[in-house]
Amino acid sequence: MKVTVVGCSGSYPGPDSPASCYLVESDGFSLLLDLGNGALGALQRHIGLYDVDAICITHLHADHCLDICGYHVARTYGPDAPYPRIPVHAPAAAPSRLAAAYGMPEEPGLETAFDFVPLAPGTFEVGPFTVTAGLVNHPVEAYGFRVSDGAGSLAYSGDTGESDELVKLATGADLLLCEASFLDRPGQPADLHLNGRQAAEHAAQADAGRLVLTHLVPWNDQDAILDDASRGGYAGPIALARSGDVYHLA
Repeated sequence: MKVTVVGCSGSYPGPDSPASCYLVESDGFSLLLDLGNGALGALQRHIGLYDVDAICITHLHADHCLDICGYHVARTYGPDAPYPRIPVHAPAAAPSRLAAAYGMPEEPGLETAFDFVPLAPGTFEVGPFTVTAGLVNHPVEAYGFRVSDGAGSLAYSGDTGESDELVKLATGADLLLCEASFLDRPGQPADLHLNGRQAAEHAAQADAGRLVLTHLVPWNDQDAILDDASRGGYAGPIALARSGDVYHLA
């Protein structure tokens, strides 16, 4: 399994990265985890525009899904259009919410380019991958994912506050991509986001093989996020996500 960080900026694109998007490849199959604003452009540095086979969306905040709208345009009006519909596993409101964001009511909905599959907690197959979705703690319906191809395993937090479900998803995973939106300071809201220390605590409880901190909000001091994580009791390697980073899991 090959995992490429396409975008890792939290809440909005930063100067060095689009918002959330991760490319997971195995056996010639390309799966995207999230497609946040700005990610569609950077994605084309890694694969062809029409080489995506499926998409999983954690939740319907713009920094995790908005570039579905631009991708609809590419798949509907590109030079060899119409392209085959691809599955998009997302919260049930995705078709209506994204159609509203697209803002073209005189056209058919985004279902002309995508086969929307409503998410629910549980396990499903996507190409060579087994994907497990679990509800995490965020103000909207939001999921974390575990993705395995039988050789390597990846856990992805999406956006969450402290979450027992995230620990379950990440247990024994080779790589945990875990959000660290907050600095470890007093007064942090509950059930919204994690700080670096909390991300490391989740990784330690899960005995994950590697921790990569992501959803990095540009206004934060990124070195401080990493320093917070060093106090979370996790003994494995810890890194900040960077757009373009690649991890090979086996």
